[in-house]
Amino acid sequence: MGFLDRLEKGIEGAVNGVFARAFKGDVQPVEIAARLQKELDAEAKLLSRDRKLVPNEFIVGLSQHDYDRLTPYGKKLTGEIVPELRSHAESMGYVFNGPIMLHFELVPELPTGRFTVESQAVARVDGDKAPVSQSRSRMVIEVNGVRHPLVPPGLVIGRGTDADLRINDPGISRRHAEIKVTGLGFDLDYEIVDLGSTNGITVDGKKVRQAVLHEGTRIEIGSTRMLVHAPAGRS
Repeated sequence: MGFLDRLEKGIEGAVNGVFARAFKGDVQPVEIAARLQKELDAEAKLLSRDRKLVPNEFIVGLSQHDYDRLTPYGKKLTGEIVPELRSHAESMGYVFNGPIMLHFELVPELPTGRFTVESQAVARVDGDKAPVSQSRSRMVIEVNGVRHPLVPPGLVIGRGTDADLRINDPGISRRHAEIKVTGLGFDLDYEIVDLGSTNGITVDGKKVRQAVLHEGTRIEIGSTRMLVHAPAGRS
């Protein structure tokens, strides 16, 4: 039984065949698995005669429709795909710098049935510490327990209907602030800018008009608190 046959059987078994019913005509989990295997092959970097370094962190970009359908099964998908990627890597002499991490991210401009894959190699400092990226990981902004991906060109936060991230807080203006995201791939820069709001913005305890955002940055707008971070795993 080949890689894709084993994977498809495993995925269907894990969720009692729900994928065959729910995803017909949309992005198929087995398509994602096949694309990740190709990503390993395409990005393999020679370490020695018999060993090649491959990415171990992957971001799968999905349309709104596919994101809504797939992400409830994110943990099950990861649990089926990751062992197959390890098996393929072992057969090809590939080496991972750290644990395999698979993230699903909303890319609103993608049409239904299409998806993108980005990857990078992530190394651990030692066995007890969290992974440290060779470049930079994608950030999210977490509001009231919900993560919103920060992707170019960014998003507008506000109380009005035209805000990208709408928050029902009387202390927030209709168009309160904008988070600007620039760059390509994993190498992105993040900045928040006040859009002339009534109550302003507070970043890491200081009132500012604009500020660069990093891992762990805390933002307060009105009575709402937000956290910018790169989660270890997304689903």
